Amino acid sequence: MDFLKLIEKRRSANNFIKDVKITESDLKSIFDDVKFAPSAFNLQHAHYYNVINEEKKEQIREAAFGQYKIHSASAVIIVTGDRYAYRQTECLNKGMHDLGIITEIELQNIVTENTDFYVSRGEEFMKEEAIRNGSLSGMMFMLAAKNRGWDTCPMIGFDQEKVREILNIPTDQEIVMMITIGKEKESSSRLRGYRKPVDEFVTVIN
Repeated sequence: MDFLKLIEKRRSANNFIKDVKITESDLKSIFDDVKFAPSAFNLQHAHYYNVINEEKKEQIREAAFGQYKIHSASAVIIVTGDRYAYRQTECLNKGMHDLGIITEIELQNIVTENTDFYVSRGEEFMKEEAIRNGSLSGMMFMLAAKNRGWDTCPMIGFDQEKVREILNIPTDQEIVMMITIGKEKESSSRLRGYRKPVDEFVTVIN
């Protein structure tokens, strides 16, 4: 899809056409695009839990205070961020080492620098980074989904600890957001909300 059309067409779907199935193959195509999302130091903090199973989806709905859009959605996606993503530095950069792009000393320097950067800033910073980078990836997911014909809605109205328990999400994964995905029931759609003019949200520093 043309990019300008894509960002105009992507909206938060308030309701979905019930019983529209989404397959693992459909989702994989979206994630093949999502993997190019930016992340700090290329640490790729984001992780996704794809809930397609109807029984599990209803458990998630209960944890989200009964919101109907979860029931009608084709799937529910939970986006998390790895609080300790810096620990993957060596693994993520090993390919460049194996290809001879960086030396062993350079690889170990990257590991040391990333570790020092995060550890020195503490747990709260690591949590913020997990959420920040998971959010970047989540936005990419919604754009990629729309580009492939799917509608989405980002959500924060749910009990995180209940969702963590239902999906057995490790405690080192920060829950960033929930995204429902499916085909929007257009008869339920509303007019797009007011958008501020650019000069109301942009400050130019000369």
